[in-house]
Amino acid sequence: MRSPKQSMIDRLSRKGKKLVVGLMSGTSADGIDAVLVEITGAGDSTAVRLLAFETYPYPKRFRKFLLEQSNVRTARIDSITRLHSLLAVKFAEAADTITRKAGRRLRDVDLIGSHGQTIHHLPAAERILGEAVRSTLQAGNPSIIAKLTGVLTVGDFRSGDVGVGGTGAPLVPYFDYLLFRSGKVSRGLLNIGGISNLTILPKRCGIDSVVAFDCGPGNMLIDACMQRRFNRPFDSGGEIACRGMIGPSVLRYLMRHPYLTMPPPKSTGREQFGSSLLDDILRRSRGITRESLITTLSEFTAFCVFDGYRRFIRRKVQINELLVGGGGVHNQYLMDALTRYFDGITVCRMESAGMDSDAKEAVCFAVLANETIAGIQANVPGATGAKRRTVLGVVCPP
Repeated sequence: MRSPKQSMIDRLSRKGKKLVVGLMSGTSADGIDAVLVEITGAGDSTAVRLLAFETYPYPKRFRKFLLEQSNVRTARIDSITRLHSLLAVKFAEAADTITRKAGRRLRDVDLIGSHGQTIHHLPAAERILGEAVRSTLQAGNPSIIAKLTGVLTVGDFRSGDVGVGGTGAPLVPYFDYLLFRSGKVSRGLLNIGGISNLTILPKRCGIDSVVAFDCGPGNMLIDACMQRRFNRPFDSGGEIACRGMIGPSVLRYLMRHPYLTMPPPKSTGREQFGSSLLDDILRRSRGITRESLITTLSEFTAFCVFDGYRRFIRRKVQINELLVGGGGVHNQYLMDALTRYFDGITVCRMESAGMDSDAKEAVCFAVLANETIAGIQANVPGATGAKRRTVLGVVCPP
């Protein structure tokens, strides 16, 4: 006899068209990106129509609490445990609000896909009590989201890839492959969130030809420095970066970061490019104006992307265009720097390929949830180093 949960999955997998909520909170930890999409089909036949998108910012005190639990120097096990439930409540509220924004109700929604909030990500294998383990932790309990919304929820996508020897990230490459592969051009797809990640889709590629990796910091160092030096959450439009000058000594120091020479597959996060590194940078930045410090960090972000392409991709695949999504597309300095580095390659926003630049990652996790329900393997070993492909996510009934 099939369990009620399996019967629910079976019924949903047979449904040709679904309403799906996608929820994402990235390493910037500035809020929840929420989408409502209509998904038709699955796998190579997937089609997506965006119905509503919104970002729901975290209140200042909430974000401070969240970041404290993401820092080994300030985290507490009791606070992390409470945060796991508290974030689930916030995600459930976001699912309800985005659904109502689209003129629907939660009872109309078939499925929720939630990435959660990464608290700590340790992709390198470490020996613990005789076992070599990789580990990752996303807060925002998907079971609580399911119970609060009454909607079947898929979450904890990274752990499945870790379980088959992968780094657990990036997970966007499978989505990139489904929606943006081309028979005419080779594409790079860059997402600039807290961390920047790059997907390479060679012309006429199959899934086994896809390569992807985290390049280094996206907005993370810039945002943190803006908060320390300007008491602002981020550099709106890249305005501050455009006013300063590059600090050569600081940039040279950053260019020697060991992550840059580490070959893919690789992923990173706040552990390598968070507050500890910023403390080190600030100690080395005497004589540099605060505007020029933002310029230097912005230049480093763009350099990391190009350096990853130059070191690990260009000799095998020369891309024709670079499609950019995430919050970084609103930073004019970053976009100009990318255009400068990728000379001769078309650099443009995701909108040129029919996708909202800000909504992309939330849409991704709606699609990944749909793949989970369909029983389709959605990790990309060429991106994560996994030993094999596998179905991702934990399925939680309402």
